[in-house]
Amino acid sequence: MVFLPQEVILKKRNGEKLPKDDIARFIAGFAEGTVSHAQAAAFAMAVYFRDMSMDERVALTLAMRDSGTVLDWSDLDGPVADKHSTGGVGDNVSLMLAPILAAVGIYVPMISGRGLGHTGGTLDKFDSIPGYQTQPDNALFRTAVKQAGCAVIGQTADLAPADKTLYAIRDVTGTVESISLITASILSKKLAAGLGALILDVKTGSGAFMPTLEASRDLAKSLVSVANGAGLKTGALITDMNEPLASAAGNGLEIRNAVDFLAGTHQDPRLKEVTLALCAEIAMMTGMAESIGAARIKVEQALDSGQALEQFSKMVMVLGGPFDFAERIDGYLTPAPIIRDVFAEGQGTVAEIDTRGVGMAVVALGGGRTTPTDRIDHRVGFDRLLGLGAVVDPKTPIARIHARDEASAVDAENRLRAAYRFGHSAPEFPLIADRITPTE
Repeated sequence: MVFLPQEVILKKRNGEKLPKDDIARFIAGFAEGTVSHAQAAAFAMAVYFRDMSMDERVALTLAMRDSGTVLDWSDLDGPVADKHSTGGVGDNVSLMLAPILAAVGIYVPMISGRGLGHTGGTLDKFDSIPGYQTQPDNALFRTAVKQAGCAVIGQTADLAPADKTLYAIRDVTGTVESISLITASILSKKLAAGLGALILDVKTGSGAFMPTLEASRDLAKSLVSVANGAGLKTGALITDMNEPLASAAGNGLEIRNAVDFLAGTHQDPRLKEVTLALCAEIAMMTGMAESIGAARIKVEQALDSGQALEQFSKMVMVLGGPFDFAERIDGYLTPAPIIRDVFAEGQGTVAEIDTRGVGMAVVALGGGRTTPTDRIDHRVGFDRLLGLGAVVDPKTPIARIHARDEASAVDAENRLRAAYRFGHSAPEFPLIADRITPTE
């Protein structure tokens, strides 16, 4: 019988549960070009409104995984693992986590994505580094993982290609915040990467795709259930995104923040806690430590000894970047033409931050995309961002802006000011709100 993709769209639009074969044929057709981008967008919208069962989510994940090559790392002499964040603002954890884990003997072949909506993309951050290849072929990818212990790259042409295109479509069609689509997108890449273990950083709060703890917990449980159902040992932490995680937001600025972190010259406290907690989870899941406490000590030593910075530098070099990037970062990261402080219109204690608004201010500066073909300006963004509980007066800047021209600077300044609200005190949100283990 001739396969008609519109029938799959109609079934899901009407709320029907899709058979596994229908999902597999639709995604295979999308990868091959017999299902159009318009049909994929309609499918995404139908899923957004009608959702999917757990069985459908597993089928969609496996179909997107099987649209390309699945890697095999059985020749390596250590465990293979990775981490994924559901996205936030100032969330550059991956930049430090991969080399920290490499420093303790865990191989990290990290398949990352570009910015999505208001959130920054790990690949866009690494594109700030001159020469760094975020889209290497599989041979160079393997070489980097073996030599540096980690490699942070994008999807190569033959790794989950269906997801790569659907990811871009979701970004511009209002279908980002679907648990089913997020689950399949994240896990198809991770399953294609041939991992042995995965830790998920599921964000919650004003800067997360899932702003409530309940929705974030639903997403975390979906991811953990689907991943383990597909044969990948996976756990999750639910972490706070009611304020930017790092004090920097913007691609090159977050790279600088990460290098300072690894070098020990500047480590944002909340960022450090989340990074080390995720590293410890993976160290325990892969058998590198017998308890969370022992795992935490192990990863802290890798960071404090400078070994993690060495692994980062080696990864950058093997993937085409400068061998002395960390030592001469000022010579490699081009500054924005306009750099100045941003002052708030109010004063008092920072009581609330519209973190999504901060992310959209970075997009407005040119640090994100409004269409899939937009070019990123890696110079722009904010640093020295104040967090909740900071005390502000008219002489205290809430951030420093990096802009390419005056018009975008003024617009982003106004957006940033609107994102900060002041009062007499700030609410306290648990930094790590929940932990979901592979057995749950």
